[in-house]
Amino acid sequence: MILGLGAIVMLLVFWVEFRFEPPWWLHVLIWGPLTFGGAVLMLRLLKALLIAQQYTHRSTSLDD
Repeated sequence: MILGLGAIVMLLVFWVEFRFEPPWWLHVLIWGPLTFGGAVLMLRLLKALLIAQQYTHRSTSLDD
């Protein structure tokens, strides 16, 4: 899923570059925080999904 985020961000980077031709520092200001925020959000969602799957399938022993 993180690779999917990278693919989406790169498509947006290319679109912005060829459509508006901003300077390189503007790309850094836009895509750096956006990529970091997207990765953190995805990690939180994926962690929640993993915990839900573990709870559903009882992959941990609660009797110990």
